Amino acid sequence: MKRDSKLSGVLHILLHMAELDEPVTSDDLSKIMDTNPVVVRRLMAGLRKQDYVRSEKGHGGGWTLACDLEEVTLLDIYQAVGSPSLLAIGNRTEAPGCLVEQSVNAALGKTFDEAEQLLLQRLGEVTLASLSTDCHERLQARGISLKAKRNSHGV
Repeated sequence: MKRDSKLSGVLHILLHMAELDEPVTSDDLSKIMDTNPVVVRRLMAGLRKQDYVRSEKGHGGGWTLACDLEEVTLLDIYQAVGSPSLLAIGNRTEAPGCLVEQSVNAALGKTFDEAEQLLLQRLGEVTLASLSTDCHERLQARGISLKAKRNSHGV
């Protein structure tokens, strides 16, 4: 089963955008995510609806951040991209009348719910600013400038 990497990809894009002083096109952002610009536009549309980004059409247009990185959490972004499934595992439902399956599903269901609640809580504790700070520290520790890092993605 393929994992949903939407949240990770959008966070990657937002951190790059935070370093840019000018609008960036969907084409350029698609290079960061190694995907099609249409996919980027769909993802960014959810962020625009929540006023985390804005877009300008025409020459010199593109996407810009419209939020304070200190105030936006990973949970906010997770919700803006449609709250994709957090867990890749689930319950078997082929024999709903089976008492063994019911027992297993009850135990697993409770555990899955608790895990999701903990994960959502943790996502709500991490801001985009803290991710940006961590990225800056990692780059600095390796002696890499942000400009060089941006250029490695073609943006």
